[in-house]
Parts: sequence; C-alpha cells; structure tokens
Amino acid sequence: MTVPGKESETTVSSSAWLSLAIVSGLALVTMYGETMVLPAIPDFIKDFNVTYSVSSWILSSYLIAGAVMTPIAGKLSDVYGKKKILLIVMMIYAAGILGGGFANSFGTMILARIAQGVGISMFPIAFGIVRDIFPVQKLAVAQGIFTSTFFGGSVVGLIVGARIISSYGWHYTFFSVFPVAMILAVVMAKLIRIPKTDPGHYHGLDIPGAIALSVTVILFLMGVSYLEEIAHGNLNSLVFFAGTAVSLMIFSMLEKRTIHPLIDFKVLANKILLPTNIILMIVGISTFMVYQTIPILIQSPQPLGFGGDAITTANVQLPFMIISLIVSAASGFIVSKVGNFRLTTLGTIVCTIGFFGLVAFHSTEFMISAALGIISVGLSFAFVGGFNIILVSSPQKVEGISLGMSVLLILVGQSLGPSVAGMFQQMYSQTIPNVPGVFPSALSYMQIFSSAGIISLVSVVLVVVLKSKVKALSSYYSKI
Repeated sequence: MTVPGKESETTVSSSAWLSLAIVSGLALVTMYGETMVLPAIPDFIKDFNVTYSVSSWILSSYLIAGAVMTPIAGKLSDVYGKKKILLIVMMIYAAGILGGGFANSFGTMILARIAQGVGISMFPIAFGIVRDIFPVQKLAVAQGIFTSTFFGGSVVGLIVGARIISSYGWHYTFFSVFPVAMILAVVMAKLIRIPKTDPGHYHGLDIPGAIALSVTVILFLMGVSYLEEIAHGNLNSLVFFAGTAVSLMIFSMLEKRTIHPLIDFKVLANKILLPTNIILMIVGISTFMVYQTIPILIQSPQPLGFGGDAITTANVQLPFMIISLIVSAASGFIVSKVGNFRLTTLGTIVCTIGFFGLVAFHSTEFMISAALGIISVGLSFAFVGGFNIILVSSPQKVEGISLGMSVLLILVGQSLGPSVAGMFQQMYSQTIPNVPGVFPSALSYMQIFSSAGIISLVSVVLVVVLKSKVKALSSYYSKI
C-alpha cells in the first residue's frame, strides 16, 4: 500500500521534496532572524542604556525559552499533530519578530525575544516531519539538506542583517523577517502534506517541571549578572544563588515524581550519557561566551576595541559561519571514517586551541576571524560526534527522551555563556577620554577568552576519560 508522501521504500514523491523545501526555508529564515541579532548587540546596549551584564539577556532569554518549550512542543505535536503545532509555534515566533521591530524598551525586547525563543521548538518538529515523509534510504540526504540550511541562514543573517543595521537600524532587521515568516506559514499550511499516523496517547505535560526549570535557570543567571557587585557590598547575587539551590531541589523532586519528566535522572545518570551531555553543555557555554563578546569588541571605540560597525562585525564572524556550514555537511562522512569518540575528542581539542588562540591573538580582525574559523571546525566535530555518542548509547526504549534531554541541556548551557561574558565585561570596564560611556577593558576580553579555553580544556579531559571508560566496559562485557 502506498502512503501519501512515501511512494515506496526508495522513491520519493514530489510533495515530499516540496515539504522538505518548505521546512528548510523555515530553518533558513529562523536562523537568519537569530544571527542578524549578533551585530546589533552593541546597539541594543546603547539604545536601551543597559549594562553589559544585563545585555546578556538578549541571547539568554531566547535560549531559555527554547529550552523549556522544545520538549513541551514535541509532546504536543505527538498528540495534536506536527503540522498544527508547527503552525502555532510559527505564529508565536512571527509575533515575537514583529514585537522586536517595535520594541522601544529593554523589557519589551526581552518579551519579544522570549516569543522568538519559542520558535526553537520548531526544529525537532520539523525533523519529525522530514522523518515522516522520507523513506529510510533517503532520510540521511533529506536531513543533510535540512541541517545545512541552519548555517546557511546564519551566513545570510550576517551578510544581509549587518547591512540593514548599518543602513536603516536594527529595527528593520526584524521587519525584514516578519513578512517572509508569514508567507512561509501560509505556504506551510497549504502545501505541506504529512502521512496520517496514530496520534498516540496523551502522556501529559510536565508543566510544573518546566516552570521550575525556568525559575532555576533564570535565578542562576540573575546571580551571575550581579556577581561583580559583591565587591561593592551588594549581596543580591548570593540571594539569587540561594534561590537557585532551592528551585533546583524543587525541580529535582518534581522530576522524580512525575511519570513523564523533562529530565529523566535515571537516563541522565548513564555512565556514557552524563559525561557526553556535560561535554556538549561546555561546548555550548564557551561558544556563546564568544558570541556575546565579539560584536562588542569589534564595535567598541579604540583603543579598547576596533571602532568598527555592524558590517565589520559580520565580516569578522562570517568565516565562522561559512566554515561551520562546510564542516557540518562533511561531518557525517567523517564520523563514519574516524568514529564518534575520535571525532568528539578531536572537536574538543580543536575548540580549545581556538579559544586559547583568541587569548593570544585578538589584536587584529584577521586574527579573530582565524581563531573563530578554528573554533567552528572544533564545534562542528564536537557536536556531531557527541550527538552520535548519545544516539548510539541511549537505550532504544528511551532514545527520544535521551535526545530531547540533550537538546534541553545544550540550550541551558548556551544560555549561561552570554551571562558569564557579560559579567566579565561589566566587572572589568573602563572609560575612554573624551568618549561618553563605559566599555569592556582589555582585561575583560582576556578573562572571557581564557575562561572559555579553560572550560573547553575540561571537555577534552572528559572525552578522554569517557573513551577509556567505554573501552573498559567493552572489555568487561567481552569477558562475560
């Protein structure tokens, strides 16, 4: 019997390719909308008159919203259908984009960013649609095309977004995304065809767990934001950290009691899965520390920065995105040749080299671009290798839960990076004669880049320990 969207086990219908093009366009537009924000970070700080530590919420709020909504949207899509939930999420994302364009205060912008962060939950659903409409033999090709559009959107976001910011201002970058997002939503509603499947049974949503997780992460990030004020006698940071501990205990208790938790601690405690997830979190933290920092370094006035603009920032970051696009596309082939653990080990080592390269060489734009290029190679290898370790090491019955937790933890880790960078920028800042404002000092950048390098070095150690542990387990089971 022929299933709509799947003509046979090897042939693919034209409607399936059309659906792939639509969801790929979705990824392209969403990543364009996110990447265009990066060159505008210094403008947000200036226009909204916020500190560097507070500015980190522009990225962190987006990532926290995505972390919380991804598992929820995934469960809703299983119950009510992927297409319906994808369209709802898309409309929330479009509303957030429009809100960002009209934002006239930092609070309004954060609310808009939260709505945009909900859009992150589109990606697992879109992956599920690709899986539903393509036969197994063609699935790798389809997923490769879909994944490549992530970095493709990032490249477009830097090139086009920077020029819009430079010519018209950051408001118009959001306005440039909104009509495209709406057109995509209409096209999606009319043309995507998904094979009918059993909608499954309602397994319940862990709403209390999602709330507790959000509160935990937000309190922790607030504590990090106020950390530099402890030296001045302000103990708000300690209060937030105490609240984090209490909220974390509540979250842990809720997750142990619920039938379908956001984070299954029994699965997470697996001797292979736990260190692998920590490795991926570390990579996310260190990478987003740099994401937050580079635009500020490039656009700060000389001698504390390069005195560049949004276009200069995009030119410096562009090699990172282009190399990531190329290497990610090739990583699937590479992992089949060298193996998951070797690729992950290589990735963490290359990342560490890149971060310490930034410590030693960040005096010119070319040096920064070169270091970012090295980091992009390591990042692609580490993520592809790490995800494959999780995929092959997860028990088959909880494979979906395991992958969902990994995405959740990575997003939580990524949300920490901007806050840590903002803390250093605020802690080590100074003025420039005859230039209004306060700017991060040279010491702040040394602290950020060296911290990223040190925690990345921890990930190298974890991979080595993990690899030896896997060998020991394999040797043990071979003797039984």
